[in-house]
Amino acid sequence: MSNSNSTSSDFIIVGFPGLQDYQNILFIIFLALFLVTFIGNITILLLVVADQRLHTPMYIFLWNLALLDVLMAVALIPKLLSVFLSHKTVSFTECFVQMYFVISFGATEIFLVAAMAYDRYVAVVKPLHYNVIINFKTCLTIIICVWVFGFIVPIVTVTTAAFLPYCASKEIMHCFCDYPAVISLACADVTFYANFTLCLAMVVVYGPLLFVLWTYCRIVYAVIQLKSAESRKKAFSMCISHVIIVLMYYISCAIVYIGLRINNISYDGRIFIGGLNYFFTPMVNPIIYSLRNEVCTHLSDLKLA
Repeated sequence: MSNSNSTSSDFIIVGFPGLQDYQNILFIIFLALFLVTFIGNITILLLVVADQRLHTPMYIFLWNLALLDVLMAVALIPKLLSVFLSHKTVSFTECFVQMYFVISFGATEIFLVAAMAYDRYVAVVKPLHYNVIINFKTCLTIIICVWVFGFIVPIVTVTTAAFLPYCASKEIMHCFCDYPAVISLACADVTFYANFTLCLAMVVVYGPLLFVLWTYCRIVYAVIQLKSAESRKKAFSMCISHVIIVLMYYISCAIVYIGLRINNISYDGRIFIGGLNYFFTPMVNPIIYSLRNEVCTHLSDLKLA
């Protein structure tokens, strides 16, 4: 793995070190994943903009989720495709810019999922007041806060990591500029930075999770109080897509957390597990919402028109 063409400030993204003989196959797989993710989410973006019937808070939140998934895919996969074509060098600035945006998009998505849970909570628990509580102004305020908080979260960690001295190996043992993989290359004690980042990640991930659990406890209790089975079925159907997204996201987080602590997993296995949230979730999100919401109906209407 030659480093002769790179400067002292460059990093080398290793990709999947044990699969060097399958670079062309990996290129095709990730190109297909990128196209599916991009087309699926762009379709939702265009559909929500074009159809006046979808200009409601739920679909505005969904529009932002699709936008985040597109941005995450664009931030990660094109560079990874170039790695498969043996263009493994990434400049210091490019690496930390990628790191910042990947963390920002991930944090924003976590906050957005919590906001969507609140939207479903009001829709089920306080249906008569829904249009008053979740009006356009409130929806816009929530979305702005979600994006602002998401982009504030990584500023300290990424900035401090950028000022660490990198004087040893420049080979990033991952398929993108992942924070732990990069700071492990610093020729300094990074224990404090790693622990601080872990604590911050726990707050960012599990704070919204506790809020989501609270909202769904209230939703379940409210649904149980409904007298008719049809009303209960309708109430649950309003939330099922969001429940699947939440479960998928946090189950994948758990798999990453557990998998990366199993000692006998290969580098390639660790890299694949570490990238699970970044590659799998953006591809599946539009599929879940398209199957469970009226998006499919509107898509069919547009095709027939």
